[in-house]
Amino acid sequence: VQLQASGGGLVQAGGSLRLSCAASGGTFSNYNMGWFRRAPGKEREFVAAVRRSNTGPRYADSVKGRFTISKSNTKNTVYLQMSSLKPEDTAVYYCAATSNINYAHIANYHYWGQGTLVTVSS
Repeated sequence: VQLQASGGGLVQAGGSLRLSCAASGGTFSNYNMGWFRRAPGKEREFVAAVRRSNTGPRYADSVKGRFTISKSNTKNTVYLQMSSLKPEDTAVYYCAATSNINYAHIANYHYWGQGTLVTVSS
């Protein structure tokens, strides 16, 4: 499956953005989907994930209550709604797909999008 992330940009602290990740070339409904991010000088980290049926959302503690992941199997797209953004949310955000049941673990993801940059100014 091929993944294309979009929606990144520059936003002030406290603002909102919605990232989208469009999938093609596979049966999207078969995949659990995740969002990850890599901040400057840091390792890539887990942000959020959801099961193939758009159930069981999981979040990193740092984004819980501020970010919402959702998956549309009719549109072959996964979203990440980000609110109350903080400067520490600045990173390149990646979407990824896995058929592994342990969908909250970065090591289990097989397919990756190219990333979209989110910059939060203070």
